[in-house]
Amino acid sequence: MEDHRKVLCAANAYEQKYYFNEQEFSNLPESIKEELHIICVLFTEEVGGIFMIVMEEDGSVSMETQTAEDDFYYDEVSSGLLIGQIRTKRADLFEALSLYYRVFFLHEDIAGQAD
Repeated sequence: MEDHRKVLCAANAYEQKYYFNEQEFSNLPESIKEELHIICVLFTEEVGGIFMIVMEEDGSVSMETQTAEDDFYYDEVSSGLLIGQIRTKRADLFEALSLYYRVFFLHEDIAGQAD
């Protein structure tokens, strides 16, 4: 089964690197790119591991973490709590990203779906 999800951005605490999928999402505004960068890097600074923001096949946004098998400092409880905080505090950002993805990647007609 082919995976149609797209990684938007990720940060890796082990290599102290940040990745943004410029090939797919280059036309996002710089302010959004900067906000995503801050979210990812702060997450890995606080919790450790690898943190990714992923666009799902249906246009929803998900956040995922991974950890090295021998990483005894990774805090799984804090990871879940921080993801919940990010989802709550950045709800508008994730809603806008979802809408952007649905329009430009999934080619949905959202004109009749306005609140």
